[in-house]
Amino acid sequence: MKLQLTLLFSMMGFIVFGQKNADKQEWKQLFNGKNLDGWDIKIRGYELNDNYLNTFRVEDGKMVVRYDKYDDFKQKYGHIFYKGDFSYYRISVEYRFVGEQAPKGEGWAWRNSGIMVHGQPAATMGKDQDFPASIEVQLLGGNDKTRTTCNLCTPGTNVVMDGKLITQHCVNSKSQTYNGDQWVKAEVLVLGDSLIQHFANGEMVLEYNKPQIGGGNVSGHDPSLMIAGKLLDHGSISLQSESHPVEFRKVEILDLKGCMDPKAVNYKSYYVKADNSKCSYGKK
Repeated sequence: MKLQLTLLFSMMGFIVFGQKNADKQEWKQLFNGKNLDGWDIKIRGYELNDNYLNTFRVEDGKMVVRYDKYDDFKQKYGHIFYKGDFSYYRISVEYRFVGEQAPKGEGWAWRNSGIMVHGQPAATMGKDQDFPASIEVQLLGGNDKTRTTCNLCTPGTNVVMDGKLITQHCVNSKSQTYNGDQWVKAEVLVLGDSLIQHFANGEMVLEYNKPQIGGGNVSGHDPSLMIAGKLLDHGSISLQSESHPVEFRKVEILDLKGCMDPKAVNYKSYYVKADNSKCSYGKK
C-alpha cells in the first residue's frame, strides 16, 4: 500500500508539473536591450533601413526615438518594424514620453506615438508613404486635461464596433490620463480578424473586431495593395516616430497560435489558434 501511494503521488506530481508547464506563458522579448537587431526602419522620404539622423536608437538599455539632430521635422513620420508576420498574440509595450517635440512637429503629434498591428510589411511601403496601412493603438501623453491613451486610429483601415462599420479616423478609449514622464504599460490582444482589445496599465479600455482595409489617412502608398473591405487577420507590428521623443523599455509578445494537441511536449493551454504542424512529440 505504501508503495502504491508513493507511485500515486508521484504520478499526480508529474500531472501537476505538466499542467504548470503547459500554462507557463512564454513571452518573447522583441527588443534585446542592446541593439536594433531584428527590426526594420522606414522613415518617410527615405529607403528602407535608412535611419535618418539616427532617429531610432538604443540608449541606456531602452529603444528610443530622438530628434536632437533635426532642425525641421518636415513630416518625416517613421516606423520601426519587428521582422515577421503575426496573427494571434498579445503584445506588451512599456513606454513614456520625454523632452520637447521636434521643431515644426504638428500640434496633434505632441506626446503622440503608436503601436501598429496587422500592418503591411515594411518592404511594401512607398518611399514617400507616411503611415503603413494598419491598425494603430495610439499612445498619448497627458496634457493636464483629459487625454486618453491606447486609443484607436485607422490609417488605411476600418473596424467594426457593436456591429457597425467605423470609418472615423480615431476613436478614444476609456483609459485614464497619464501626465508627465511616467512609464505606462500598453497591451494589445489580437485574435486574427475576430477581436482586438486594448489595455492601459492592465485595464481593458477598448475593443472591436473585423479590422479591414478601407478609408483614407495614408498617402504615398501603392493603391493596388488597398483592397477595400479585405479583412486583416495577420500583419506586421511596428512602433511610431511622429515628432515627440518617446522611450520603450520593454517590447514583448506572447504567441497565441501553436500546438494544441495535449499529447505534444510543446502544447500550451493558453493557445487559441491551432497550428499542429508545430507539434513536437519527444520526451516531456
